[in-house]
Amino acid sequence: MNSVLGRTSVLVSFVVLGLIIGICGAFFQAHRWIPELFGRYLVIPWGTIILLVVLVLVTRMATVATGTRWGAWLFVTGWLASTVLLSADSPSGDLAISSGGRQWVYLFGGIIVCTATATFPPRLGRGTKSQPPASIS
Repeated sequence: MNSVLGRTSVLVSFVVLGLIIGICGAFFQAHRWIPELFGRYLVIPWGTIILLVVLVLVTRMATVATGTRWGAWLFVTGWLASTVLLSADSPSGDLAISSGGRQWVYLFGGIIVCTATATFPPRLGRGTKSQPPASIS
């Protein structure tokens, strides 16, 4: 019973972590650096880049920590729920995630890297070997 309760609490914590990263990421993704280069401006969206790397790392960490893909999918669900809620109009008319290029990259890039990372199988533990597939006779 204790093992089931512990595993459930870990899975719920990944949903909460997804919600927190989604809320913080909605505001952090807008950070950018704009240097002037040969009379032109170059926009480097460092907030979006950092968040995409964080999403990949936490999604993989969820898979490895739980030993199943459910942890990763629950994290992605929490992140996506908070991100979509913050991209919708609030009652006051404000948006946390608008419709600019960086925001599209954050939203769709995050979906792509999270779903790709969540499909990776969990690692095998030490001392275990995978069995070759049985031959069909």
